[in-house]
Amino acid sequence: MQHAEQLVAGARTVASATSPSPLLDVRDLTVTFPGAAGPVQIVRGLNYSIARGETLGIVGESGCGKTMTSLALLGLVSGGGKVDGTIDFNGSNLVSFSQRQWQQLRGRDIAMIFQEPMTAMNPVMPVGRQIGEVLIKHQKLSRRQAEKRAVELLASVGIPSPARRAQDYPHQLSGGMRQRAMIAMALACRPRLLIADEPTTALDVTIQAQILDLMLTLQDEAKMSIQFISHNLAVVSEVAHSIMVMYAGKAVEYAPSDDLFANPLHPYTQGLIATLPDPDKQVKRLYVIPGRVTSGITVGCRFASRCPRADEGCRRTEPEFVEVAPGHHVACHKVGS
Repeated sequence: MQHAEQLVAGARTVASATSPSPLLDVRDLTVTFPGAAGPVQIVRGLNYSIARGETLGIVGESGCGKTMTSLALLGLVSGGGKVDGTIDFNGSNLVSFSQRQWQQLRGRDIAMIFQEPMTAMNPVMPVGRQIGEVLIKHQKLSRRQAEKRAVELLASVGIPSPARRAQDYPHQLSGGMRQRAMIAMALACRPRLLIADEPTTALDVTIQAQILDLMLTLQDEAKMSIQFISHNLAVVSEVAHSIMVMYAGKAVEYAPSDDLFANPLHPYTQGLIATLPDPDKQVKRLYVIPGRVTSGITVGCRFASRCPRADEGCRRTEPEFVEVAPGHHVACHKVGS
């Protein structure tokens, strides 16, 4: 792509040596829901890992399974959904966890910044107290200590007058402030794994940069791993060591960040990068990937209906997810052709 070099320049350098045993190792993850015509797989056969202290960026259009993948890591798949496969977190398979084990894990070892803080936060509890409850439960702080620490956390994410805002209920805060309060809550216990689901979408660019800097600082200090979900490839390029591109519930490309932007191999990845505005080029209209994500496809490549290179073989046979270069995986019949 013409402006891939600009994105590579901003990408984080991939660590030269990663932990031999990753903090998170996901194998054949599948999330299935009941449907009128039979079971529907929202996530299918997903494989990835995150090393200690590193960030995996997950990108793709709405509905591709990014958020559902993260909810599976926290035991929060509801509505009759069933999770299969293996989620190895620090040596334990989370798929077999009891409800009590999940309650001990959430917020302490794995925390999530939810995309919609208004629905994720308790509407009848002040935000400072909500943050304090996490500290009381997992760090055994007293009520007074937790309240003081909650104010400090609100200040750290850029909320003005944090002591006063700690007494406010979620509906009394602006959308951006609610998002920052949610981030403060997720970071309260310095989790081993932080799942960030579009954490900066509702924030202006100044606060966005502040939040990203805070997350990366904590990552360096505590060797925290991050699963960073976003539709914004430019933001992901700034924080991720490696990137997984998802489409219709499956991974279509997985590579170190700089490799992905320098040499995107899947047509969908190429299309996503092409949609980014190029500051050195003026155009009347930005590029848009034609068509839309389709669900329920069980034969062939799921991207075939939108791919300019697809042929009958693509529509008939699903491509395998193969390693085509060190650390660079892709699922496409046309790679190398």
